This record gives sequence, structure tokens and C-alpha cells, in this order.
Amino acid sequence: MGFKMGIVGLPNVGKSTLFNALTKTAAAQAANFPFCTIEPNVGDVAVPDARLQKLADIAGSREVIPTRMSFVDIAGLVRGASKGEGLGNQFLANIREVDAIAHVLRCFEDDDVTHVEGRIDPAADAETIETELMIADMDSIERRLANLSRKLRGGDKEAVEQDALLRRALVALEAGKPARTVEISAEETRNWRMLQLLTAKPVLFVCNVEESSAGTGNSLSAKVAAMAEAQGAAHVVISARIEEEISQLDADEAAMFLSEMGLEEAGLDRLIRAGYQLLGLQTYFTVGPKEARAWTIPVGTLAPQAAGVIHGDFERGFIRAETVGYDDYITHAGEAGAKDAGKFRVEGKSYEVRDGDVLHFLFNA
Repeated sequence: MGFKMGIVGLPNVGKSTLFNALTKTAAAQAANFPFCTIEPNVGDVAVPDARLQKLADIAGSREVIPTRMSFVDIAGLVRGASKGEGLGNQFLANIREVDAIAHVLRCFEDDDVTHVEGRIDPAADAETIETELMIADMDSIERRLANLSRKLRGGDKEAVEQDALLRRALVALEAGKPARTVEISAEETRNWRMLQLLTAKPVLFVCNVEESSAGTGNSLSAKVAAMAEAQGAAHVVISARIEEEISQLDADEAAMFLSEMGLEEAGLDRLIRAGYQLLGLQTYFTVGPKEARAWTIPVGTLAPQAAGVIHGDFERGFIRAETVGYDDYITHAGEAGAKDAGKFRVEGKSYEVRDGDVLHFLFNA
């Protein structure tokens, strides 16, 4: 299981440049004018994880298969998008299909790149986007409440639950707060997600800075950091231009380039790590002579459900899981050494899988 992150922002903030770099393609047209991206481009990328290759080297795996995630490049929103401005309705619909939103904010000065509102203010840009999404949610909620009236009169239980959730979201939105600020119980989570409210989605602010500020950020990205902290949101600093250059290099050249720029890692690594944390995701591994493979699951996933990510039969016929923690696997040079050291465990249906677990599942077909 991976996840799908929508890249949104005002026109000309570097969304498509970042998308091209992350996916190492030229699928999204990058140009200095609004709406150069009309249809949402989707790119599947491997999730970089140095642990996977180390496991493969110890096990002598013939193939290394990383887990994957998707980026969706959604065309630039503008003020009035919730009312259809700038092809807004089409793009708002695309946002509903993603798991999380990356707000790309322009944190660089460049007279050659126009700004749709004629000023460089990333916090104001973020507010413009959030406002449009909130207006769209309020319009959607009001329509849904009207459509639920007949079912409510009939005492439909599901309609009663939906009505209550929608009204709680509407109260927050009318107070100027996004739907993600509404407290939802574990029992309500499934129905809440089914509402597909735009402002209920987790948000990551991506500060697109000039090349010289990629490592430290600048005064504009500092403002975004303060805004993110105030909202309880996450943020990362990236130079889309640097990421674009790195995407054209092989691994050794990229490492040398990053070193010369004074950067410890590529922006993709930071973005994915922030995305994992945002959505509460983690990775486990299956390792053998044929392949070493990474799998993504939500934090708190039990062993049978983790097995189901590989195949539904694994979950339905789950018997037990055999596991070694990543550190123990490395320290003791593989499964045999971990067994000898007493680090090999057998876990049942109630076992909560941990990040880095190396797992084998036993099941009835």
C-alpha cells in the first residue's frame, strides 16, 4: 500500500517542475503561464529506503522491489475556483481523489516568473487555496444536507450519522476552520472519510525556494514554517530546480551534486518522510533469495491486515507471523543469526506490526 498525494497551489509556483523532478519524467508541461496543466498528471515513484538494499545484500536477494507512492499534479487553483473560475470545478474534483494535499508555495523572488496575484506572499497564497477549498466544502455540505432530508424523515440510521458529521464540519467551516480540525472518534472515521471533504485531508506545505536556500530555507519559508506550526501542520523546504537537475543524474552523480550543494539528501526523501508522518504510515519488509521487498501500511496495523497487503488470501487464512526487527536482522547478519541470538519471534493475530519488521506469514490457502 502506498498513498496518493495531490500537488496543488496557485499557478507558477513550481508544481509541475517539482512533479517532473519527483517522477523523473517530462509528463507535466512546465511553463510560465497559468493552467499549463489541464488534466491531472499521475506519477508513480519508488519510495527510497536505504534499509531495503542492506537487507537484500545480506539475504542475497536477486531482486529489490521498493514500495511506491503516487504524486498527482493538479492544475493551478486561483481565487474563485470554488465558483468555477480558472477551470476550478474540474480541479477541485481531482483533489477529492487524493489521500493528502501538498500545498506548493512560492518562496522565491524571480522577476522572470509571473505571479498570478502580482505579489510574493506564500502565507497569503496558502490562505487563498484554503479559502477556496473551504467554500467548496460548504457548498457541497449544504447540497448533501438537503438531499438527506427525506432519509432522515424515514429514520435511516446511516443518514442520521452522515447528517451529524456534515453539520459538525459545517460549524467548523463557518467559523473559518478547515474540516480537519473537527475531532472524529475511531468509530466515526470510516463515515468521515466517505464524506470526501477537501479540507478534511491532511496538508503538507512545500516551500519552493531558490537553489541557494535549499539547505537552510529563507525568510519566506520561515513565515510558512511559523504558519504551519500555528496550524499544527507539517512543512518541507525544497528547491524544485535542484530536484529537476538531480532527476537527470545517476546515483553517483546525484550524491556528488548534493554534496557540492551542501545537502544531505534529495528533496524527494524529505517529502516522502514528511508524507509518511502526515498519514501515519510505516514500512515492513519481506526478504528472501528471490526478492527483498518493502510494503507500506498504516501505523497500528495488525499482522493479518499487514499480510493482506500482499494478498487477500494471506489475511483470510492467516495463522501466524514470523518476524525479526530490522536492527536485529542487520546486527546478526540475517534470519539464522537472529534466531541464534533469540531475536526471532512468532506472533499471532493481535500483533501490531512495527516499522522495519522483516516478516514471513504462514496461512491456510
